[in-house]
Amino acid sequence: MYTAEHPPTTELDTRYSSEGATARSWPEVAALLGAAPLYRLSTVRPDGRPHVTPLIGVWSQGALHFCTGPAERKARNLAANPEVVLTTGTNALDSGLDIVVEGRADRVTDHARLTALAREWEAKYGADWHFDVADGSFVQAEAGHAHVFAVHPRTVFGFGKGDPYSQTRYRFT
Repeated sequence: MYTAEHPPTTELDTRYSSEGATARSWPEVAALLGAAPLYRLSTVRPDGRPHVTPLIGVWSQGALHFCTGPAERKARNLAANPEVVLTTGTNALDSGLDIVVEGRADRVTDHARLTALAREWEAKYGADWHFDVADGSFVQAEAGHAHVFAVHPRTVFGFGKGDPYSQTRYRFT
């Protein structure tokens, strides 16, 4: 897990980077992860077919958090295989930074942690995304229970687009 004392190993892949490109710093990439309004979650169905869905989330304490109803496809996929890929970035070809986070989605059930995450969700997305916490889940009157998952990165890729193009890998221990 990333800490200030144990930052990820950062490596610019010169094979896929423009001449003169430099690796983006991990703090810059983490800030972009935190500010992103939307992410795409890739999971694997029990029969091996991929599943991708857009969702909102919160970067907190070195992990990307998302929630899902327990009967939703992504929750059922995670029950069989918790390995995921989360992506965010832009659809622009020649500007911005696309970020790919690889890791394992672990369920968060601690009441105090969920309460803190619920506050972070509302601070980021507004009152429409207010959650109460009960029975190890987020709860909304109209939507019911939602399980919360934390993805601590194992590997993150940053794809810089434009001049210069770059590909940077961040490895976590």
